[in-house]
Amino acid sequence: MTVDLLDWKRTSAYTLAMKQITTPENLAEPFKPRLPWLTGDLQTVRNLLVGRPADLSAWPCRRVELDLDDGTGDHLLGSFHPATPASGPLAVLIHGLTGSQDSHYLRATAGFLLTQGFAVLRLNLRGAGPGRALARQQYHAGRSADIDGALRAFQALEPKAFETGLFLVGFSLGANVLLKFLAEEGSEWSVTAAATVSAPIDLRAGQQRLMKPRNRVYHYWLLRNMKRELLSSPGGLDGHRLQVLESVRDIYDFDDRIVAPANGFDGALDYYTRCSAVVFLPSIKTPTLLVQAVDDPWIPVESYRCVDWQAYPNLRLLQADGGGHVGFHAAKALVPWHDQKISAFFKQLRG
Repeated sequence: MTVDLLDWKRTSAYTLAMKQITTPENLAEPFKPRLPWLTGDLQTVRNLLVGRPADLSAWPCRRVELDLDDGTGDHLLGSFHPATPASGPLAVLIHGLTGSQDSHYLRATAGFLLTQGFAVLRLNLRGAGPGRALARQQYHAGRSADIDGALRAFQALEPKAFETGLFLVGFSLGANVLLKFLAEEGSEWSVTAAATVSAPIDLRAGQQRLMKPRNRVYHYWLLRNMKRELLSSPGGLDGHRLQVLESVRDIYDFDDRIVAPANGFDGALDYYTRCSAVVFLPSIKTPTLLVQAVDDPWIPVESYRCVDWQAYPNLRLLQADGGGHVGFHAAKALVPWHDQKISAFFKQLRG
């Protein structure tokens, strides 16, 4: 029986894997894919095909509603797992496009960090997942102020959770949001460390890659889910917006005709230009690990290769030859490779 078929509830195997703490010296160990997930595409779709959500029932959890206090009346929804022991630092996890607090990758990271003594907040972006009914507006790749608002609201609810360190992890679109937040507010929050996985740091390049013929299945799947999210808006859509949505045929059109006008951008290109994380990298003072795969089918490797990473001493790029998009299913391990590396990076900085 391969590790893909193991039940995550079998604590003897799962706990053993979780306790394989990666040391700082192993941070740069190369990624080796798990059979049969040998290509970037297979790594990307593995969870969708055979993945089982990590079982988090061993850790207490409570629902938290976070008032954004920005005049919209919107709230963000999160699931908070206190640390065991209670003195552990706080890790806030931020999902990607059309994801939520219950995305496979987010639950896997939450489970691993909980075994390392972290408290974990699985945060839904504005209008995402089970928090859809709490927000009339919708998240986008540049809505970094929502992270600031969520942290302020959560600190008011759980002030002790921030006493031993604040760590932030973002995935895909949520990783772009996180990098922008770090540039704008990271120092104010005294974030101990941060990590991103498969961040589309050049939004225009990522959009163009997704619309290539080889990615038409991904493109169709994402666009369908984006439309479903919008259609589930509290109170529904007015006739004009519904008509526009029905006529949208691709992601660029969605960004240009839906996202941009709803958020004060002058079209999709203005949205991409003003929100791409690559613009904000020079301003990030927080120690940050960026995990990215060369064979990511959604994000062109050129987005990362055109950056002079040596010019940014606070940023560490960990670029693997394989891993796909938020995949990194490694050989001989239940714990995703990116989680091992994030844990090692955070371990260096916990003090």
